[in-house]
Amino acid sequence: MKDKKQNSKFYLVGGGIASLASAVFLIRDGKARGENITILEAGKEIGGSLDAGKSSSRKGYVTRGHRILEAKTYACTFELLASIPSLATPRKNIKQEILEFNRKHKTHNKARLIAHGKKLQAASFGLSWKDRFALLRILLLRESSLETLCIQDYFSPEFFQTNFWFEFCTVFAFQPWDSLVEFRRYTLRAFHALPFFENLDCILVAPYHQHDSIILPIIKFLQKEGVNFQKNCKVNALDFTKINNKKSATSITCTQKGKTKKISVSKNDFVFVTLGSMVANSSIGSMHSSPPSPAKSKSVDWKFWEKLAKQSRDFGKPQVFDNNKSKSSWESFTLTLRDSRFFDLMEKLTNNKRGSGGGSTLKDSNWLLSIALPHQPHFLHQPKNVDVAWGYALYPSRKGNFIKKKMSECSGAEILQELCCHLGFQKDLAKILKSAICIPCMLPYITSQFTPHKKNNRAKIIPRGYSNLACIGQFCEIPKEIVFTIEYSIRSAQIGVNSLLNLKREIPPIYEGYRYPKAIYNAVKTVLR
Repeated sequence: MKDKKQNSKFYLVGGGIASLASAVFLIRDGKARGENITILEAGKEIGGSLDAGKSSSRKGYVTRGHRILEAKTYACTFELLASIPSLATPRKNIKQEILEFNRKHKTHNKARLIAHGKKLQAASFGLSWKDRFALLRILLLRESSLETLCIQDYFSPEFFQTNFWFEFCTVFAFQPWDSLVEFRRYTLRAFHALPFFENLDCILVAPYHQHDSIILPIIKFLQKEGVNFQKNCKVNALDFTKINNKKSATSITCTQKGKTKKISVSKNDFVFVTLGSMVANSSIGSMHSSPPSPAKSKSVDWKFWEKLAKQSRDFGKPQVFDNNKSKSSWESFTLTLRDSRFFDLMEKLTNNKRGSGGGSTLKDSNWLLSIALPHQPHFLHQPKNVDVAWGYALYPSRKGNFIKKKMSECSGAEILQELCCHLGFQKDLAKILKSAICIPCMLPYITSQFTPHKKNNRAKIIPRGYSNLACIGQFCEIPKEIVFTIEYSIRSAQIGVNSLLNLKREIPPIYEGYRYPKAIYNAVKTVLR
């Protein structure tokens, strides 16, 4: 960073991984001083969708979602993590910690699909020749020819009953009405991983929940550098002034502790904004109650993006993504268990020891339930006599197979009952319920970034004609990159920092496994089996 920018101030709107990564890159690559960086977060905690909620073994742990990691395709993520000391072993960085952990605890799923309480043979994708051809053909098509199309517009109805679809959609959280462009991007990026869909061998896991293993160490690093964290600070608007034919952000209007204030932004200062939110309006239930209905009013995250979009078309069209919650929602649940019975039964059913499976999908579930048993302890300071598991369902608006209610209307106890009946644990159900706490969470916007859209519906990272502003997170446009990953958010942060500060540091290229002959051979062989 040039000398005249040494005293620049940096305002980061949103406290998720995109802003945290931006702050690290500003300090590491831009040589910014930590005390000149301010993160403005509307909520009570920092961490965004990587579950910054408070948890306890007494009331039940809560994790809204889970993000997968993969070594080859998460280049920006692991470059960032290599800069952050581990909390457990300060002499090591988080990248080293995660890679070493996975060398000792490898993922190899032996029960990727389950039905009627028995694990299924999932080696074959079960694709017809028509669907095989369609799957391979889509990789050759241009994105521009697929814009606004849904996955179900392209594939046959039979495609959505194949093992391929059940494995693909429950790892990446796709639904038939989601974007065909995003499906194509995922297929291209996961090309090398197609042979591992059955066993999830290519997936990496963090030693603890990602909030504890990744977010907390980054926060500690930034605090040590003097970064300012402003919580409960809702950013309402940005003001701009035209200077030398370019628009420059001049002030930030925000509300904190019931008072509205304006933060002045000078011509040498910079603003990074996280657009939208995947976890906006999420609601938490309990063992005895379902999650409250999501608020009808839009959250401050979406309102802020809408105001920006009205100022310039270069900020995209938020209404494309936030106007159909019935198609962008799913429901997750967290199990806190003081008895090892459920874990023991799962290990017997799947033949996977806890932490080694990566997750199983109940193929015959109306809700399309998936359940994962992570390594224990899953949270820092988790008691030794407590186990924690996490699951989710793609279709919470459907009635259950055993509990004849919509999942969204079910309490944690009813969700756990439905799960146990699918797994064949009825004889042990009473004892499992007695020692368990199941906390459900409804997420109305969680897959909104998969909504069919045009390329310009998402904002550019550096909007055209703006001198000191970057848009980061899940709702900016990064060609070829896959959304709904921490890699997308971190890459957007790195692009934003490098572009605004004119840095020469090279950004890791997007991994393109489909360009390697060996990956092509293995993928085609897998699709044809």
